[in-house]
Amino acid sequence: MVSDAADEALSEWVKDLLVTIEDRLLVAASARTEFVTEVARHITRAGGKRFRPMLVALAAGIGRDLGRDVDDESIIKAALVVELTHVASLYHDDVMDSAELRRSAPSANAVYDNSVAIMVGDFLFARASSVVATLGTDFVAVQAETFARLVQGQIAELLGPRGAAPVEHHLAVVADKTGSLIATSARFGGMVAGLGEEDLDALTQFGEEIGVVFQLSDDLIDITSDTTGKTPGTDLREGVQTLATLTLAASTDSADAELKELVSRPLTEAEIGRALPLLRSHRVIAETRAEISRRAEAARAFLVGLPDGPAKRGLDALCDSVVTRSA
Repeated sequence: MVSDAADEALSEWVKDLLVTIEDRLLVAASARTEFVTEVARHITRAGGKRFRPMLVALAAGIGRDLGRDVDDESIIKAALVVELTHVASLYHDDVMDSAELRRSAPSANAVYDNSVAIMVGDFLFARASSVVATLGTDFVAVQAETFARLVQGQIAELLGPRGAAPVEHHLAVVADKTGSLIATSARFGGMVAGLGEEDLDALTQFGEEIGVVFQLSDDLIDITSDTTGKTPGTDLREGVQTLATLTLAASTDSADAELKELVSRPLTEAEIGRALPLLRSHRVIAETRAEISRRAEAARAFLVGLPDGPAKRGLDALCDSVVTRSA
């Protein structure tokens, strides 16, 4: 019963922090001109899962479990850094992908044009840099390395496998484009809490792995779910390859020929109606789920040596939630 009360207290604390972070994101997205503010808030105001800020808070909660006086303002700043970086990258990603929608609304590049979207993404990166500078040089160094990985992941995605195994190339891109910033979220939380290097490394490795799981799960939901509020088959429409379709592409079964051809390119609405049922019933869905579960357990293993308490239990619960959301 004590742990239940402690877990509930942690949950309420994290929720309160996320409310404040949401408000501060809009403040951080404010510019000197009304137009830049409007564009900078276009994606920010659309909301999102705020997975990264939540992870900052949960990781910082380990310090609270140890009885330390962890500064809420530092947690909020660290969360702002990772979420501003994430949102900024979305502006750039949508330009690179020629995306028309983001979070079920018209993308910034579709509304304001590519050049504006790119520059506003840069503006938000600058805002993240301003905030991280107030946390100290150690935080700046981690953020700079993370930014480098984000860029390298985007370039690798643009260039394609170039002789590498497509699935391995895809997983490396996911690690750089998604895993790296989620790893930084966990590390930042631990840094704010003053944890030692061993615990910081464990949190970083956990974050990297759970970040990959998070993206793989999101990609699978795009194929399998009709109940998330997102239009299923978005990746198929855009010809974006994910773990399931890349696994299918590697199949040597002649019975898969039609479906392999369909998912190898952008699909029309009529083709989506044909491809989705075939793909949903194909064995690659179960294989992708198995890989997601395997990686979630790998992430959980990094938590073993961390101090016990509500925050660790919260991190452990993420390993289940990212799997069940795509089940």
